[in-house]
This record gives sequence, structure tokens and C-alpha cells, in this order.
Amino acid sequence: MTLEKHSFLSEFPDHHHTIRHLKMHDRHFAKLFDEYNDLDHEVFSIESAGIPTTDDNLEQKKMRRVQLKDSLLAMVKKEEAAQ
Repeated sequence: MTLEKHSFLSEFPDHHHTIRHLKMHDRHFAKLFDEYNDLDHEVFSIESAGIPTTDDNLEQKKMRRVQLKDSLLAMVKKEEAAQ
């Protein structure tokens, strides 16, 4: 199985400009964006380097990452609809 990172920008390249704008002008978005990327890095490290953890812990991290992705994408779409 090939492991890959899921950076928010690489997941949604068509929204690059809106994401950058929100990162600079919306503190809440920036905080969630940073949390998402930190969590993605952590999940990737656990999976690729075999860092010891429980299956439950890893699954909780993945679920939180999905929740963050959904929230961030909703914020991006809302911003784009307002433009």
C-alpha cells in the first residue's frame, strides 16, 4: 500500500486562491487549516514510520482529519459563493 500525505491544498488545488485568502484573513480558518495539516503529518508519520499507537487512536485522528477537511471545504465554498 502506497502512503501519501493529504495536504488540504493538494486535495483542493482548484480552490488555491480562496484557501490562501482565508488563511490570511480568517483566524478561525487558519487555526483549523494548521490543525488539519498537523494532524495529516501525524497520521502519515504513524503509518509510514510505524510509530507505536493503538488502532483506536489512529482511527480517531483520521476521523478528526475528515471532520476538519469537511469544515474547511465548507468555509471555502461559502467564501467563493459570497464573491
